[in-house]
Amino acid sequence: MPFSRRALLAAGGALAALPATTGFTAPALLRDRPVLTHGVQAGDPLPGSVLVWTRADRPARMIVEVAADPQFSQVRRIEGPVLTADGGFTGTVRVPAVHREVFYRVSADDGRVASEPVTGRVRTPTAHEPLRILWSGDVAGQGFGSNPDLGGMPIFTAMAGRDPDLFLHSGDHVYADGPLAETVALPDGRTWRNRVTPEKLKVAETLDEFRGQFAYNLLDDRYRAFAACVAQVNQWDDHEVTNNWYPGEVLTDPRYTEKRVDVLARRASRAFHEWVPLDRRHAVDGRVHRRIPLDDRAEVFVVDMRTYRDANGPNTAPEGHILGREQARWLVDALASSRARWKLVQADMPIGIHVPDGAGAWEAVANGDPGGPSGRESEIAWVLGELRRRGVRDVVWLTADVHYSAANHYAPERAAFTGFDPFWEFVSGPLHAGAFPAGPLDPTFGPDQVFVSAPPAPNTSPLDGFQHFGEVEIAPGGEALTVTLRGISGQELWSTTL
Repeated sequence: MPFSRRALLAAGGALAALPATTGFTAPALLRDRPVLTHGVQAGDPLPGSVLVWTRADRPARMIVEVAADPQFSQVRRIEGPVLTADGGFTGTVRVPAVHREVFYRVSADDGRVASEPVTGRVRTPTAHEPLRILWSGDVAGQGFGSNPDLGGMPIFTAMAGRDPDLFLHSGDHVYADGPLAETVALPDGRTWRNRVTPEKLKVAETLDEFRGQFAYNLLDDRYRAFAACVAQVNQWDDHEVTNNWYPGEVLTDPRYTEKRVDVLARRASRAFHEWVPLDRRHAVDGRVHRRIPLDDRAEVFVVDMRTYRDANGPNTAPEGHILGREQARWLVDALASSRARWKLVQADMPIGIHVPDGAGAWEAVANGDPGGPSGRESEIAWVLGELRRRGVRDVVWLTADVHYSAANHYAPERAAFTGFDPFWEFVSGPLHAGAFPAGPLDPTFGPDQVFVSAPPAPNTSPLDGFQHFGEVEIAPGGEALTVTLRGISGQELWSTTL
């Protein structure tokens, strides 16, 4: 809709008074035009539309032009929100996506002049071509940030080279608890170099410090280029706030002046929703968990294994929570009502891998007890049992978190708990972080690690190559789904067809 300079002034920023112009823009005005500071992103695609994101350097109206070709020969113009200081000058708008390839260009208009446009592209599924989906997680962790010697974060170029329809980000977009140094001395004598910003020099506590974590990644040319050409479906995990956090936790870490995790999580959540293209209107409670229907072949079910969990501890009580009762019921109902052939559960943590949180405490689902389900396992057992009872088939779990890549097959004949149908859980990561050896498997749900790619030593640097992403490709008719686990250059490490 039309807007005025007065409206922009009221929205949160004083603009210099300018004389009226007649049919041209003065050179001085061009030099003072708005700037889109961190590129563009697209996410949460739905049949016929996609969410587009950007950030400006001042109050301005977000404008998106959409076309079916890179020349923008026929354009549809969509006016988005006014980007204001209250939202960190970020914003999103949902735009039509009705062609196989959708090209979009974004600008910001401050009432006097528009910014230089920034272009992006997304692909939408078509029944006559394979549907290709990538997933992974864990970015700029364990002290390994954007390295100028490598041109930034190389794996994002490899992922873009796969020309996917969609990328599922399984969490740990940022390491808000992991400050960066300009150099890191590696055990073999090499030196890792980092690009640094002020916000990355300490743990994040304020809203602006959390915002700076996400801004840092988008300064990386490879990351930003990937974000501009592949639609995303995003979820969060722990490092968007602090390591292994849970609701109600009070930190003892001396690096923090704000010890209350609930306060940090509110600030981190706000920054997360400002900086990633996530459509809160489609999230069940406006937070993270939601369903993303793609076509008759596939639907994505995003879960939140962080917000509703109980405290990390022995994890052996008769009942425990990692999804929470309401989300667990939502997941079962959503999977049961899906008409898609393949149902992809985008999980931020694995089911059967031991993930400890210090001595005697557990961070994920497994608890080290080989017997029947207890603690958080009981909630997952209920989900799996309900899926079997309702006859829900072709459910595939995709996750990251543990900083290696693996294919785990779960079957009742190997399990202490037998009331479920066999299923696969595929693990990938990290994208750009320290890599770690494979963890032990918990027998409760009968996992068999069919494949693993992991380093022999903890916190192995990205220079040694143990960086991973996964790929799901579904055939045009939907009868077959192929999973391929890939390495840092996109090379195939292992594959199977379901």
